[in-house]
Amino acid sequence: MKTFREDHNVASWAAVHTVSTEDQIAMTAMRAAVEPSKGKLQGAGARGFFDAIMEGVAAPSGIIYEADKIGGVPGWWCRPKDARPSQAVMHIHGGWFNFGSAQSFRHLVGHIAASAGVASFVPDYALAPEHPFPGAVADIRATYFGLVDRDFSRIAITGDSAGGNLALGLLAYLASEVDPKCDCLVGGVALSPVTDLAFSGDSWSTRAEADPLFIKPQADGLASAYLAGHDALDPFASPLYARLEGLVPVRVHVGNDEVLLDDSVRFVERAVAAGVDARLDVWEGMIHGFLGNVGRLAAATAALRLIGEFMNARFGKKNLIKGIRLLPACKLATRWNSDIAHDVVKRGRAA
Repeated sequence: MKTFREDHNVASWAAVHTVSTEDQIAMTAMRAAVEPSKGKLQGAGARGFFDAIMEGVAAPSGIIYEADKIGGVPGWWCRPKDARPSQAVMHIHGGWFNFGSAQSFRHLVGHIAASAGVASFVPDYALAPEHPFPGAVADIRATYFGLVDRDFSRIAITGDSAGGNLALGLLAYLASEVDPKCDCLVGGVALSPVTDLAFSGDSWSTRAEADPLFIKPQADGLASAYLAGHDALDPFASPLYARLEGLVPVRVHVGNDEVLLDDSVRFVERAVAAGVDARLDVWEGMIHGFLGNVGRLAAATAALRLIGEFMNARFGKKNLIKGIRLLPACKLATRWNSDIAHDVVKRGRAA
C-alpha cells in the first residue's frame, strides 16, 4: 500500500507524521486483535460491544465526571479540576450514527478536556435506526445553543468519526446563521470524520486492505439506517458538500490506513479553497480511532498534544472570523447545492 506522500501531493495545509518503530509493533498486535471482526459491527445489536471497547480507553487523571442535560439533551461533563470558567468543549461521539454513548466516551473526552484545560460536554444524541436523520443533527444544535444559554461564551466543537460528521456539519450551520450566539464558537477539531455518506472517496478502494475495521457494505448499511431514504448529498448529512466559507478555524486528524482517509483530505482541501484556516494531520501507520490508544501509542499522545495546543490558542484570543458569516445572504451557505455535491462526487470517483 502507498503512503500518503506517494498518493498525494502534500500541500501546505497537510502535515504527515511518520510512524515510530514502537507504534508499528503495537499496531501489528492491535490489527491482529480487531481484524477477525472486520465489517461485522452492525446495527443496534452492536451497541454493548462498541461501548465496551470505548470503556477500555485509559482514564485520564484529574477529571471529574458529572451527568447533566444541556439544551434538553442528556450527556456527561468531563471537567478538569482547574477548568477555565466560561469556556467549554462540546465533543460529539462516534459510532456510525447507530451506536456509542456519552458515558462510554467519557474517558476519551476526558483526555481532550485535560489537553484543552476546559470542561467538555458529551451529548447523548439520538441514534439510528430508532431516530434517523435529522434527529442527531437537531440534538447537536440544541446542545450548542444550550451551552450558550448556560453562559459559556467561548465554545469549541470536537467530534470523532460519525461525531466528526456532526461536528463539521454544526460548524457549517453556525457559519450560515445570523445569530449572536454563533459568535461564541472559536474552532473545531474532527478526528477521522465521515464527511461523505455517498462514499465516493478513492480510499474506499486504496485503503480497503489496510483498514482492519470497516468494509463498504457495512458502511452502506449503517448509513442507510441513519439516512432512512434521505439524500446522502444533503450537506447537513454529508458536510463535504456544504458551502464552507466563513467556517471558524478547523483541524482534522486521520490515520493513513483508513478507508475514510479521503473524507478528511477532500474536506480540508475544499475548506482551504474557501478561505478557511484549516489543516490536515495524517498519521502514517494509524487506523481509525487511534486516539483512543492514548498512553499506548506515541501517535495518539502526539495528536492529543496538537489538539490541546490548537484549542488553547483558539480559547486564548478573540474569534476574528467575520464577514460572510454575519451577512444575511449566508443563510444559504449550507443548503443543498446539487451542482457542488455532484461535482465533488464526480471528482472523487475519478481520482
